[in-house]
Amino acid sequence: MEPLGLVVHGKAEPFSAALRSLVNNPRYSDVCFVVGQERQEVFAHRCLLACRCNFFQRLLGTEPGPGVPSPVVLSTVPTEAFLAVLEFLYTNSVKLHRHSVLEVLTAAVEYGLEELRELCLQFVVKVLDVELVCEALQVAVTFGLGQLQERCVAFIEAHSQEALRTRGFLELSAAALLPLLRSDKLCVDEAELVRAARSWARVGAAVLERPVAEVAAPVVKELRLALLAPAELSALEEQNRQEPLIPVEQIVEAWKCHALRRGDEARGAPCRRRRGTLPREHHRSLDLSFK
Repeated sequence: MEPLGLVVHGKAEPFSAALRSLVNNPRYSDVCFVVGQERQEVFAHRCLLACRCNFFQRLLGTEPGPGVPSPVVLSTVPTEAFLAVLEFLYTNSVKLHRHSVLEVLTAAVEYGLEELRELCLQFVVKVLDVELVCEALQVAVTFGLGQLQERCVAFIEAHSQEALRTRGFLELSAAALLPLLRSDKLCVDEAELVRAARSWARVGAAVLERPVAEVAAPVVKELRLALLAPAELSALEEQNRQEPLIPVEQIVEAWKCHALRRGDEARGAPCRRRRGTLPREHHRSLDLSFK
């Protein structure tokens, strides 16, 4: 009987380096992508992409006809992110950067590359900071990445004031902003949170060309107006007349909490303190604990 064969392995580094040299190399390539808004040409090899990724297998499944094949247009993925995807497909490794990892993560999710997605998620958690966290939260909410969303919310809870001042916060979708406004652990006072919500709504209104109140409608119900002192609530009411943001009914309910002082209606979410809520005299009459 012929003895069983034995699989032996050569050195991985030279093999990986050789394949890396083929990334975006027009030599021997048989497919050209036109990538990103800048429409940059990127060269690749059909057989390698197809055997490594079902997305490209479907995309490139049709045999090219005679002559020079037409470029494949992928306008939504940035060039740097696409090259990182190719590097991973060719070498099973990738060099990630803080400034572009979310774009690589987005591409990995869209192309069904689970291993690359996990590598990106691990990297994002390691480099998460105030400037990156809201952008990461938006990606997490968009693609249903629950663990990343939890990490981002926890980070923002601990660094609330700094995160609210970032451009990423102003660019959050309503769906991404909601879990923040529902949190009891935000380290920010309600007055500042109301101002941040107004700034967010103004940006959205300018981008979407819609009224501020319409943009804010899905999220402002989570603002806890009863935590504001009467003078603050009066000032907010006047500002709201000049620039509608919050439904009048919601402001009326806040006044009711002040009037009721005690009872079940004054103990619900609209009156519950957050971690960063500054104490006010009327909080004592609302049975709010001071920690």
